Amino acid sequence: MVLWAARWATAAAALLAYRTAAQTYTSCNPLSSTCPADTALGMAIDVDFTRGEVNSFVKSGGEPTYGPDGVTFTVSQSGNSPQLTSVFYIMFGRVEVNLRAAPGAGIVSSVVLQSDCLDEIDWEWLGADSSEVQSNYFGKGITASYNRGQFHKMGDNQNNFVTYVVDWTSDRIVWTIDGTVVRTLQASEAEPNQYPQTPMQVKFGAWSGGDPSNPDGTIQWARGPTDYSLGPFSMSVKTLKVTDYSTGDSYSYGDTSGTWQSIRSEGGQVNGNLGNAGTLTTTAVAGGSTATGTANVPAGGIGGSNNQTASAPPLPDGWVMTSEGKIVPSSSTVMRPAYPAVFLFSLFAILAGSRIFRR
Repeated sequence: MVLWAARWATAAAALLAYRTAAQTYTSCNPLSSTCPADTALGMAIDVDFTRGEVNSFVKSGGEPTYGPDGVTFTVSQSGNSPQLTSVFYIMFGRVEVNLRAAPGAGIVSSVVLQSDCLDEIDWEWLGADSSEVQSNYFGKGITASYNRGQFHKMGDNQNNFVTYVVDWTSDRIVWTIDGTVVRTLQASEAEPNQYPQTPMQVKFGAWSGGDPSNPDGTIQWARGPTDYSLGPFSMSVKTLKVTDYSTGDSYSYGDTSGTWQSIRSEGGQVNGNLGNAGTLTTTAVAGGSTATGTANVPAGGIGGSNNQTASAPPLPDGWVMTSEGKIVPSSSTVMRPAYPAVFLFSLFAILAGSRIFRR
């Protein structure tokens, strides 16, 4: 166990050393290198952040706080970009979040699914307008064009908690707001080699796209600049439900193609839990979405200049994840899920109290 903990610390130190000015970053890109396998979720979890933090997510960029509104991410000064990142990956799946976006010109609230090879699916809320949300996708970190995003009109997202869903399969991505479909992207409609299809981590938090240190295009897209004297600006998440449509303990890349058919599952099967894709509940389909056009929409979403992904080493025997998203010894009295599950050990648990992941 001591050796395994040392491996976590070494990986964490490497991430800190590789800070970069790019909007997106990966510690090891499997399209050009042989990388460690990604720790799989392989099951479904339902996290209630009003009950406090869970050790299957690690913090960075600032200090999230917990209370009746769940987990809150506050931006009060330049450089703040508090976020949580899952220690697990999903290989296709459903992510449902109950969220209240942050106000403020230039302030961005984000929920991002991102892979080691920089496939990405986003929800983003701009604090300058409480009546819309942006959906977006990127493939392989390619940001040469910015016409993949769409803005969707909605009710007040800064004073109300709203439920947002991304439902992602090999064939399509569906974005919904309180059960209303606002966008569907078929794989066949995506730009060449741009459909997201590799194992993804789940990240969410707030940052200042309108910070004066950002490129002019990013500040313009975020509808900044940000006036920190009007803050602090806070985003809150009450609950998060994540379902992995694949099963197993870990996911790895069989070649450098970046296609979903090349992904291997250790101890399970890609699309082995696809039956749960039928649980997507929709009540209506909305129109009125508008394209983002040529705005300098950043990939990576959270944290501006320091967005990073991290791979977790394999879990030692004897630890399990519960359906509440907590990682516990298998001898715990907490019941283990009945269907195939991956069992993780948390970086947060090992580095508890450490500030190694703080920017």
